[in-house]
Amino acid sequence: MSSDVTILHADLDSFYASVEQRDDPRLRGRPVIVGAGVVLAASYEAKAYGVRTAMGGGLARRLCPHAVVVGPRMSAYSEASKAVFEVFADTSPLVEGLSIDEAFLDVRGLRRIAGPPMDIAVRLRREVLERVGLPITVGVARTKFLAKVASGVAKPDGLLVVPPGGELAFLHLLPVERLWGVGPVTADKLRERGITTVGEVARLAESALVAMVGRAAGRKLHALAHNRDPRPVQVGRRRRSMGAQRALGRTRRSPEALDAVVVGLVDRLARRLRYARRVCRTVVLRLRFDDFSRATRSHTLPHSTQETEPILATVRALLAATMPTIERQGLTLVGVALGNLEDAGAVQLVLPFNRRRALDATLDSVRDRFGTAAITRAVLLGRDQGLSVPLLPD
Repeated sequence: MSSDVTILHADLDSFYASVEQRDDPRLRGRPVIVGAGVVLAASYEAKAYGVRTAMGGGLARRLCPHAVVVGPRMSAYSEASKAVFEVFADTSPLVEGLSIDEAFLDVRGLRRIAGPPMDIAVRLRREVLERVGLPITVGVARTKFLAKVASGVAKPDGLLVVPPGGELAFLHLLPVERLWGVGPVTADKLRERGITTVGEVARLAESALVAMVGRAAGRKLHALAHNRDPRPVQVGRRRRSMGAQRALGRTRRSPEALDAVVVGLVDRLARRLRYARRVCRTVVLRLRFDDFSRATRSHTLPHSTQETEPILATVRALLAATMPTIERQGLTLVGVALGNLEDAGAVQLVLPFNRRRALDATLDSVRDRFGTAAITRAVLLGRDQGLSVPLLPD
């Protein structure tokens, strides 16, 4: 770990909503909700009323009846993201994108030409505002973990530097939810035992944490609570998984309608997989129920693939096995993820060869030339397939 604060975590504030407020002056200073059926983003003025991303549109409007609801403009968000990443690239040669609206930057070695990290962070925020017109929050620290925590604490439109020597004093006062990997379930387990702050986590032995939350999670939480995070900022790191999800609201859907949703998700994901020239080995189905509880089901294939049909068959089998739970509890979100990704060129083809590969390639070329809606499955005709959000390159 560096002896100086050299890692910046830069995170755009309420990205979609900020783009809408930038492009329409009438929205500035007003509560803005992007997305009608499901909230895709909310401005901080709307968040003050309890509106949150992924919330149902009806609930969001009840919480903030005077909010302005606008439809999403994915092309505008994609262009804004590209412009912001150009600023990142001009700031440091070491940029690790996390999503279209946030990244880590390593500014180690730039002091002579760009000044200390604090000055670089100030300049970065100013240039994003001047060149792209968007507010951005920056956290600066010695580790990636603490830089991200700092930016979260500094939001919105802020800058926070955590100096060496003051790291644990800053970190240990924060609630346990600030630790990576502590979601609602893990937070409840800790709070049931009276553990509410990061400092209280740090005072526990690693073995005690392992007994509470499991081996992997316990070790990770113990390390992070002591700000141990040796990971460097990695440039050009390929993602280890890719996924897509669809919020369904609280309307009950038939098994046929759910099947159409997963067909659309798998078609989209398999095409991304082939476009990135990668193959997957593990298929994951993610579900969120009416009571906001979640479930994950996965299956590892005997051979790596980038073909649509075996991926779809696996997702359908996982969904069928979970249908009794879905019928009892309802379903508000379904997602599909592909894991154990490898470069396609490094995987040997499996005998016997089949024609599915040629079919996938033909469909991909038609969609590349004439658009994604040029050809589709009959089961998807007339159905809303949801939005395709902008993503970082795979």
